[in-house]
Amino acid sequence: MHPAEPQDPRRSVPRTDAVLTDPRVAAAVAERGRDVVKDAVRRAQARVRAGELAAGDLVEAVLTALPPAGTTLRRVLNATGAVLHTNLGRAQLSVAAVEAVVTAAGATDVEMDLVTGRRARRGRGTVAALRAAVPAAGDVHVVNNGAAALVLVATALAAGKEIVVSRGELVEIGDGFRLPDLLESTGARLREVGTTNRTSLADYRAALSERTGFVLKVHPSNFVVTGFTAGVQAGELAGELAGLGVPVVVDIGSGLLAPDPALPAEPDAATVLAAGADLVTASGDKLLGGPQAGLLLGQAGLVERLRRHPLARALRVDKLTLAALEATLRAAPNPTRDAVHADPAVLRERCTAVAEALRGSGIDVGVEPSAAVVGGGGAPGVELDSWVVSLPPDLAVPLRTGDPSVAGRVEGGRLLLDLRTVPADADGLLVAAVRGAGR
Repeated sequence: MHPAEPQDPRRSVPRTDAVLTDPRVAAAVAERGRDVVKDAVRRAQARVRAGELAAGDLVEAVLTALPPAGTTLRRVLNATGAVLHTNLGRAQLSVAAVEAVVTAAGATDVEMDLVTGRRARRGRGTVAALRAAVPAAGDVHVVNNGAAALVLVATALAAGKEIVVSRGELVEIGDGFRLPDLLESTGARLREVGTTNRTSLADYRAALSERTGFVLKVHPSNFVVTGFTAGVQAGELAGELAGLGVPVVVDIGSGLLAPDPALPAEPDAATVLAAGADLVTASGDKLLGGPQAGLLLGQAGLVERLRRHPLARALRVDKLTLAALEATLRAAPNPTRDAVHADPAVLRERCTAVAEALRGSGIDVGVEPSAAVVGGGGAPGVELDSWVVSLPPDLAVPLRTGDPSVAGRVEGGRLLLDLRTVPADADGLLVAAVRGAGR
């Protein structure tokens, strides 16, 4: 007798149409779309042909390979100690903001008056909430990010003219993007005044001419200059330029709308406007704790001029952003404020509880004091007293690549997980993730 020849694995590969009729796969098609599921089926079939996967396990492999929730983005527990971590998406949305996004995902009255059935001002609820949050503003407008707010101002007020700005405020805002390049791309020219470390009121006064579009003040939100320095506050500039018809525009950057006792040196929109600034620009996804957006607040006539400019259409925000921003403005608590104002004593208790839950897991765990930061171009140089769970550094990669992903920071030969930037209701998830990484 001849020994039986091994069966060609290609003969055992289930046909695509047969796999798609499996109830679990059909449900995935309805949820994720046919093309996404078919791609996963083809990849699983290739594994069966290669002998890497048993034919009977193909459906399970297809379901496992599907991207979660229709996106390749993964949830990350931010344990870095940077409240606004740019690489992790800056501000985490509040529960109210997330619910608002879900509501806005369907058909909404974003641009319709439901009483008359006619067109209405886009995002009027968000605009009203922003006005209420900063009563000192004559009017407000929202664009898609902070840089866009400055671009709109420069284009509308200074295209073909000059923007007077201190040399010490021509910052790089991240990823190689520099403020001078951004502003000059609008057709405006920069008239630099003062020096890197010292600029006086006389420097600004000497630079004014019939070519001046506006005077710009930029808060250096990602660095601190110390030592022999001097600058001019927005109120001083406003007083000096009163009656000259030259607007004072202040980019406060981090999106703080009112003074915060935890961040006394951080400029806020209400104070800057009350001091006399004509326009303030800021980001929505930093200390405000909302979605990515650019905020414009100030004199009603100037804001209306910006809103009516043709470029404003290209920079407008979508309904999801409008919904999340309105919810952020109307609902007091959000993860950013919670993290900035977290009580160090409570953080210590949480760290101790996490460490106790990991005892007996074979992981070398400790608890120690540390310092967190605001991050994301906000409150440079400010440290927030915090506490961390200390772990072996070789857990850093398994934790980042686990489910859920946990991002910490490695310092002094240890992996530190700072609970100031982890929501309190996620401590259990954190413990489970560390146990899994330890295994």
